[in-house]
Amino acid sequence: MQNRKWLIELRELVIIALCTAPYALVVNRVLVPHAIIGGGLTGLCEIIYFAGGEMIPIWLSNLVINAILIITAIFLLGWKSCVRALYGIFCLTVWLRLITVSAEPVISDPFMAVILCGILNGAALGLLYMNNGNTGGTDIVAMIVNKYRHVTMGRALFLIDVLIISSAWFLPQVTRVEQLLFGLCYVFVETQSVDWVMGRGRQSVQFFIFSREYEKIADAIMTRVGRGVTFLDAEGAYTKQDTKLIMLVVRKSEAIQIFRIVQEIDPAAFISEAPTRGVFGLGFENLKNET
Repeated sequence: MQNRKWLIELRELVIIALCTAPYALVVNRVLVPHAIIGGGLTGLCEIIYFAGGEMIPIWLSNLVINAILIITAIFLLGWKSCVRALYGIFCLTVWLRLITVSAEPVISDPFMAVILCGILNGAALGLLYMNNGNTGGTDIVAMIVNKYRHVTMGRALFLIDVLIISSAWFLPQVTRVEQLLFGLCYVFVETQSVDWVMGRGRQSVQFFIFSREYEKIADAIMTRVGRGVTFLDAEGAYTKQDTKLIMLVVRKSEAIQIFRIVQEIDPAAFISEAPTRGVFGLGFENLKNET
């Protein structure tokens, strides 16, 4: 069981490292050559890059600002979340340093560039989030908002990105309003791709778990996921033995954690998963907002 857990951790770290590569590629080889501000902390770093006469590298400003934000994350998200954030920041910084800014964009048409790159980068970020990773920056802000307000990661990122992109209007490199629109189009496609990959929003998942290790599984879910569970009395039709059935509802983004916990404790368990919508109550949506 311990070896399996380490393999899962290693796989997640590898995926996080790989998913930050498209991020750096899109920024340095597409957005910067087109003078399109892509939002997020890298978008802010683009503004610093252009405003400073291209003297301050994007990877350097990204590293410095993230160092400030990570201190905030330690207090609000806990040091465990910061470990993954530090790793994600390191990987992204390395890729931003290795993939240098090019004079000509790899995709010449700006509209096709923002569409294709938005889909690519959003899918990569969604996969990164699903593996408990983040790239620091506005990801930290979005995670804080998501933790306390249950706003989707994609939606929170989009609102932050709009503010950053709008501020780019004062740059001399931004000579047309179309450049701002391209930036907004990019982050819209990116955030929609993030939400599609992660399956967030108001969609939740209901689990029924049949296992002899129901107590261990329930304790692990409550401790590691922070969700309550309910025991239902059940009787095996074949064995005629009394047992307990675990029932719980979680957000879809948390479903992968439930599967991992059950797999670690009892690989022979039987799991029934069903999508649900409109889950209201503590930890989900506020009922008063719907009345």
